[in-house]
Amino acid sequence: MPRPYALLAACLAFASAPTPSAASAAPPVHLPPSGWSQEKQAVHVLNRLAYGPSPASLAEVQAMGVQAWIWAQLHPDTLEDAAVLAKLSNFRSLQMTTAERLSAYQPEAKLAKERGVDLTDPEARAKLLEEMPLGAMPRQMGLELVAAKLIRATESRRQLQEVLLDFWFNHFNVAAQKGAVRWMLASYEREALRPHLFGSFRALLGAVAHHPAMLFYLDNWMSTRDGLDLAALRRSNVPVPKKLAEGGKLGLNENYARELLELHTLGVDGGYTQADVREVARCFTGWGIDRPRQVGTFAFHPLAHDGGEKQVLGTTVPAGGGMDDGERVLDLLAASPATAHFLARKLAQKFVADAPPPALVERLARTYLDTHGDLSSVYLALFASPEFWSEQAFDGKTKTPLEFAVSAVRALGGSTYGDAPLVKAVDAMGEPLYRAQPPTGWPEVATPWVNAGALVTRINFALALTAGRISGTQVVLPSEAAGSSPGAQVDSLALRVLHTPLSETTRATLLRAVGQGENDAMPDGERRPLDSAKVAGLLLGSPEFQKQ
Repeated sequence: MPRPYALLAACLAFASAPTPSAASAAPPVHLPPSGWSQEKQAVHVLNRLAYGPSPASLAEVQAMGVQAWIWAQLHPDTLEDAAVLAKLSNFRSLQMTTAERLSAYQPEAKLAKERGVDLTDPEARAKLLEEMPLGAMPRQMGLELVAAKLIRATESRRQLQEVLLDFWFNHFNVAAQKGAVRWMLASYEREALRPHLFGSFRALLGAVAHHPAMLFYLDNWMSTRDGLDLAALRRSNVPVPKKLAEGGKLGLNENYARELLELHTLGVDGGYTQADVREVARCFTGWGIDRPRQVGTFAFHPLAHDGGEKQVLGTTVPAGGGMDDGERVLDLLAASPATAHFLARKLAQKFVADAPPPALVERLARTYLDTHGDLSSVYLALFASPEFWSEQAFDGKTKTPLEFAVSAVRALGGSTYGDAPLVKAVDAMGEPLYRAQPPTGWPEVATPWVNAGALVTRINFALALTAGRISGTQVVLPSEAAGSSPGAQVDSLALRVLHTPLSETTRATLLRAVGQGENDAMPDGERRPLDSAKVAGLLLGSPEFQKQ
């Protein structure tokens, strides 16, 4: 869809969106007394349950009331989002199946082999690339996936859904750099994660366990029972799954089993042993992929499965269970108190504090167990907790590069098409999207993101954004109060961008940076006009804006 038509769709969507009064009829969320003003409450929930306040979202929360807004965010299907969907309609790879992407975006090496091109010959390689349509190159999938993420984070009305998608993708991280995973990522988000964000953890865990992106990333598609003889199978004319032929080396692979226990469920201190890791790996033998580079869907291979009895965390998994062995393990792990505690701490760390209060973690874990892992119930208990609404929680978290970049655009009422300059800016700040190599994903705590070099990169991005140098992303600069002093104008702009007064140190530093310090008057006593674009950029780069 051409951009002018996408803009028209956005206008129509806005006109048809539910009014705040209609949304406020939703069942209220009961919040503890905080003594905060209505604006402070709104800013807090938008900083934590959304990618920061925008002028429109702040007005919406204040009109609806915080309780009704939270309830609506917990039920994203009730929120009309046609404007964002109109933008995303430009990205054809997002709705393809993995098989369709494998066909439409063929790797350079495969095309070279088919055409007899020697890729070590620079001229031959250049000619091959010239013959490939730009939109059919594999990198197009990644460009569209990242652009869609930035568009949704910046403009979607379903803000909590996007925040949670980022959280759970990190929790169940897969990396685009690993082989066939890049062809599977869009389906992974669309099928394994997004439908289960507000349902049961067991359903989410199972969807991830079955998805080829996870099976490929953590090598489970190549895990077979010990003693399987591929040559013997072939000699006896037994049909050999394509997965075994592509996988090469046979034998048990423990990678997925280990991360399932350590990162996805129980946690590193969850009480499992190395023997449990091996037994879990045995349970998941045969969980594989139908031709990863042609079809890319889940397939169970009975020949590769270890059909013997297993012992997992003191529980017997009887022999002969087949694919159900893995399902029994997932049931066991999802119901474990260790899993409840591990997930409760991660959610409290994400939404409340890097070092979350133990009492809050215990209450959330109890909610998880009492509701059999219902995630929406856990979220509601978290967002209605006194700890979430405490002074210690307010502005107590540091923004990740993604959160910083998107919140900067939102703070100035901006919009984006997720074009290369914004993508490169997030990369430069240290968080290339979908490319966290370790299974742990990107960190949710402040320490990795807080250093002098990172702050300089953030300031440079903010100044480029307000100067209009991030093409494909637009912002609306706030106007300064006419006739007031430079200091008063800065104070006014700060309240509109940061929703809080600047500290004296930041204020003095900013005024000097724009030539409005105490000693910056010109010889005739006049002062230079205030550069509102530069002031806005410096406000976005200020220590105050790094917090959420």
